[in-house]
Amino acid sequence: MRELILLRHAHAEPAAPGQDDLDRPLSLQGQAEAEAAGRWLLEHGYLPDRVLVSPARRTRETCETVMAALGYVECRQEARIYDATPGRLIQIADDNRDQGRLLMVGHNPGLEQLAALLASGQSGDFRGMPAGAVAVLALPDEATLEPGIARLTAFWWP
Repeated sequence: MRELILLRHAHAEPAAPGQDDLDRPLSLQGQAEAEAAGRWLLEHGYLPDRVLVSPARRTRETCETVMAALGYVECRQEARIYDATPGRLIQIADDNRDQGRLLMVGHNPGLEQLAALLASGQSGDFRGMPAGAVAVLALPDEATLEPGIARLTAFWWP
């Protein structure tokens, strides 16, 4: 089995007047949430082989804070994660299926819809994924991702 770990960025500051959404930084609460997520991943042995992160500042800062707890892991910015649909996120994950454990750091509603789609077969079958939350999905080794193929093995939020 391989694993797909989904990490929603931690709480961010609201956009200042004229500030682009991509430039919103983590809030103090968000920094603490990201630190807690990193500790949780480490304590439970969820060390990724590769990390893909949205180019948004809040996701990059979440990723950097989590990586401080986990140690060095190959991290790649993936522009397609920002504002992605579950279908686009599946394509990104499939493009990286050579990784045993892939961590994607992104946004809602895409991440929570992806978790629901892969685990239950329905993207509308989600209950929410709070800021800083982690969903771990077990996937068959060689299978192409499709609705209902995964098993949700862990879910955590700060």
